[in-house]
Amino acid sequence: MVRARILGTGRYAPAKVVSNEDLSKTIDTTDEWIYSRTGIKTRHIAAEGEQTSDLAVAAAKNALEMAGKKASDLDLIVVGTISSDLHMPSCAVYVQAKLGAKCPAFDVSAACAGSIYGLSIAEQFVSTGAKKCVLVIGVELLSRLVDWKDRNTCVLFGDAAGAMIVGPSNDDRRGILSTHLHADGNVADILTIPAGGSVHPITAQAVEQGLQYIKMNGREVYKVAVRSLEEVVREALAANKMSVSDVTHVVPHQANIRIIDTVLERLEIPREKAILNIDRYGNTSSASVPITLDEGVRGGRIREGDVVAMMAIGAGMAWGSALVRW
Repeated sequence: MVRARILGTGRYAPAKVVSNEDLSKTIDTTDEWIYSRTGIKTRHIAAEGEQTSDLAVAAAKNALEMAGKKASDLDLIVVGTISSDLHMPSCAVYVQAKLGAKCPAFDVSAACAGSIYGLSIAEQFVSTGAKKCVLVIGVELLSRLVDWKDRNTCVLFGDAAGAMIVGPSNDDRRGILSTHLHADGNVADILTIPAGGSVHPITAQAVEQGLQYIKMNGREVYKVAVRSLEEVVREALAANKMSVSDVTHVVPHQANIRIIDTVLERLEIPREKAILNIDRYGNTSSASVPITLDEGVRGGRIREGDVVAMMAIGAGMAWGSALVRW
């Protein structure tokens, strides 16, 4: 067994930025209403014709450059997304083709936890020696999956992609210390896209009812999120015989500032240790963690030897954590 390490990170967000003030012109909301409840000020929205795989490829190229790798070096691509270019095939195969890579490629459907799930998969392949260069991407184009008349959901989400290159570490002290995954299908109904599957195929009636859009019970999502994220971070620390005081930085899924603050409070981790960008990106689902990680690395905040705790939760409900010594 060898230790897996994140060798490079990258991110991409579409050029178009939509502010809370912009949204207030088309729906019954205000900047104060959105920001006080979510911590969001702006979000990026993909241009017409811009596809999910396009966002993913742009982030992947940045990550490859940082890692000093080429697309031809990749031997596996894992994409976390619920908003692929098409329902079939996977987004990952389009990414593979656009990069010019020659390797297996598949998607992971864990919604906002997709990048953590993907990172855990990459870790297993690398640590066993089965793969040496794995591309993990979290990417979402959720602006096409929300009802822009529903102020409770459309204000939350943005489009973006984040990427990580995972390979063997040449230093056993540095790398992915552990990953931890969980799911609870008993609460699956609190966050769904009802139409498009075998239960509600896309029909004129389903579209008329708006079932092709994200539906969320925000109160219940909050309850599950704060409990699960606290527990999964504690699980990671316990697995590595560490305490919260050992954590240098927290890279949380940027879903809602209230969720982040509550989890940090329960963990007794000061907010200053959390890397935050929800005000600028909104909730980018599976892209959230790798985007935040990339900002921390490229901004010089995350440095060699730092202990980084990553956490995310999404529809399923599915959640996970990763503890990394940079």
